[in-house]
Amino acid sequence: MDLGAPRGHGPVSIRLVKQRDARILQHELLENRAWLQPWEATSPDGPVSFDMRLGVRRLLQQYRDGAGVPYVMEYAGEVAGQLNVWGIARGSLASATIGYWVSRRFAGRGITPTAVALATDACFTEMRLHRMEICIRPENDASLRVVQKLGFRYEGLRRRYIHIDGDWRDHYAFALVREEVPEGVLARWVSGRAPQDAAAIPPADRLHA
Repeated sequence: MDLGAPRGHGPVSIRLVKQRDARILQHELLENRAWLQPWEATSPDGPVSFDMRLGVRRLLQQYRDGAGVPYVMEYAGEVAGQLNVWGIARGSLASATIGYWVSRRFAGRGITPTAVALATDACFTEMRLHRMEICIRPENDASLRVVQKLGFRYEGLRRRYIHIDGDWRDHYAFALVREEVPEGVLARWVSGRAPQDAAAIPPADRLHA
């Protein structure tokens, strides 16, 4: 089982992050500050390091420990962003969470839904995880379109769930379990079989978010 092996569909691919990616990732993050900052995790304890060399080392250590899988998203061989599988739980829970960011210049090319589908399929088939979750701020329309396209199922509103952009923010939770996608997330989406209303958010939760 090699979760870090490259996998792709069309011009989009994901692969395990490498230490040499730190320079280009830091460049993309700095160039995209206004684009990404509203959605970036922060710490209630104060500023955190923006050193991607250290960040990549920590991500790779989590990978070696079995706690996460840090991917780089590429488009036609060019680094377009990151996708992290984190919070991996084994045993009776067998679950993980997906988070991601993409550079603004690559937005609108279907990179994120393709990468999320590839990573989810890898976690279901190779890691034998049972449940994958994505949590999204109510204001993040671009990410909401990702779960809508892929047919992730809405599970509820989590109040003040993650510290984002300097404060505790509400999030919508979406998930898939392995039995829902026996053919795979990517194949279901590409064939047009992903349910279009699975990610629908009840009016009451939209009102209170």
